[in-house]
Amino acid sequence: MGYLSLIFLLAVVSSGVLAQTYNTRYDNIDIDQILSNKRVLDNYIKCILDDETRRCSPEGREFKKYIPEAIRTNCAKCSDAQKRITKKASVYILEHRPQDWDKIRKKFDPQGKYQDSFAAFLRSVA
Repeated sequence: MGYLSLIFLLAVVSSGVLAQTYNTRYDNIDIDQILSNKRVLDNYIKCILDDETRRCSPEGREFKKYIPEAIRTNCAKCSDAQKRITKKASVYILEHRPQDWDKIRKKFDPQGKYQDSFAAFLRSVA
């Protein structure tokens, strides 16, 4: 369950994978504003899915690199704010855009190997 929200988590990420935690530069991102703006949300989704009709922002290219690790580790390198953002975005996408959710899941976890552990992460209290 839930990989698209990592889009937003990784929008928050701008440091390398070797860091103990992801860069917190975007911890104050207004996730509600992103989720309520169809055009902006569409652009993030298309970037993540490698849609050639859309150019990725620098943030989009950056976070796309970190999605696989964040899925595997259930956001282990995330700050508390990044975990909150990830959970909120994942639940929103799962409930309101399930087809996009499924595309992201198939791209980053095609065998469903991390589905159960990520679902547990989404249900956990921040």
